[in-house]
Amino acid sequence: MQIPPVQTTPVAVSSNSPAGQSAAESAKEFEAMFLGQMVDEMLSTVNIGNFGGGHAEETWRSFLSDAIGRSIAEQNSTGIAKGIEAAIRNYQTGQDL
Repeated sequence: MQIPPVQTTPVAVSSNSPAGQSAAESAKEFEAMFLGQMVDEMLSTVNIGNFGGGHAEETWRSFLSDAIGRSIAEQNSTGIAKGIEAAIRNYQTGQDL
């Protein structure tokens, strides 16, 4: 049995279209999540001293990490979202990366 190849037609997506905005929002959300996880890993290695430890710290550390990650992402200083957004747009239009 032979399966015919799939024919795809690239779809142009402008930055003003809902799909274009979705790419930017998705990229920004990914950046914030990624940075939050990186900060969480860093915080797990820091010696808090007398002010931390225990179950409560472990529970709330992820919330703090997420907030720090979102804050860093809002500054647009890492370039992660820009690269991810470009990759999403290239994928949507069928262009090579």
